[in-house]
Amino acid sequence: MFERFTRGARATVKGAVAEAERAGAGSVTEEHLLLALLEQEGGRAAFAVTALGLHDRRASLEASFAEARRRGGLTRADTDALAGIGIDVGAIVSHVEGTHGEGALDPDRGGRRWWRSGHRPFTPGAKTVLENSLRVALGRGDRFIGEEHLLLALTAKPGSVADALAEHGATYTAVQRALYGSDGGAAGQGHAQAG
Repeated sequence: MFERFTRGARATVKGAVAEAERAGAGSVTEEHLLLALLEQEGGRAAFAVTALGLHDRRASLEASFAEARRRGGLTRADTDALAGIGIDVGAIVSHVEGTHGEGALDPDRGGRRWWRSGHRPFTPGAKTVLENSLRVALGRGDRFIGEEHLLLALTAKPGSVADALAEHGATYTAVQRALYGSDGGAAGQGHAQAG
């Protein structure tokens, strides 16, 4: 699959590893993929990110990710569904943090491992995004996987990253429109060599 990645998509994956290293995370997550995409320049995804105003909202996106980690990775939909049956996630988080310290439900907390040779594995969610980027590319008739396919895959995978993107106006439809125009672009248009 990686032979189909464009230079920009490969740079995004490498950038995600660097984001994980900077954060001291034991593994590369979907968040790291998105943060690396925000740093890319000159590609179709960079244009969409700029058009949707996401470059200027990095701090806000990171705050949304931190809040989701604080809730143990529960999405807003999960939190709302639990509230619908009378479970106050905020109260539970406050109680757990009062007993065990701030960020006690953060999946990365305390579980940091330093990997030999600096290698950090990708989480199952990040792997799913990479796999789904192939599906997005194939669905469009593209023979390559570019940053734009990674961005669309991030908006399509339910979870805290898609939630944060949607909160900032970057739904799958909005991203597709920013990438390909109001008609979503013709499938198969503009094949490029993976490089």
